[in-house]
Amino acid sequence: MATTQSLYGSDTAITITVNSLANGSARESTAIDNTSDLFIDAFLYVAVTLAAGTPSGGIDVYLYASEDGTNYDYNALGTDAALTLPATASRQFVFMGRIPTATAGGLVWKKTFGSVASAFGGMIPPKWGVVIDNQSALAFAASGNSVKYRGIKAQTA
Repeated sequence: MATTQSLYGSDTAITITVNSLANGSARESTAIDNTSDLFIDAFLYVAVTLAAGTPSGGIDVYLYASEDGTNYDYNALGTDAALTLPATASRQFVFMGRIPTATAGGLVWKKTFGSVASAFGGMIPPKWGVVIDNQSALAFAASGNSVKYRGIKAQTA
């Protein structure tokens, strides 16, 4: 009798320029094309180093999608670019979660977010991307920041 198991892909960097991202600013990633890899799910990992100082608030992480690679959620373009978020960002994009930063600046804040597919209602869209919204009261450091994902497929053994 066959058993279905998870087959984890390699960590894949997401193209998004978050180094030196100012407080109150947001950035979208280049869209991830899932039409060839055909991952059934993915984990998302974000690591951010804050500049020195006293943070408050946190770093909000959202997802955006496109079913055709042309029309993206709200005002996303599918490119690594600055993004103006509306006050209703949590209703325009899929909210993955917040990385709280309420101790000291100069530290690295890391978080692995669970199922990307669950965030989208059970399936990863053909094209998807990440939005990072810096609400920490500090700028991100000039280096040491990363956003990546690890795709998951099913295999029968």
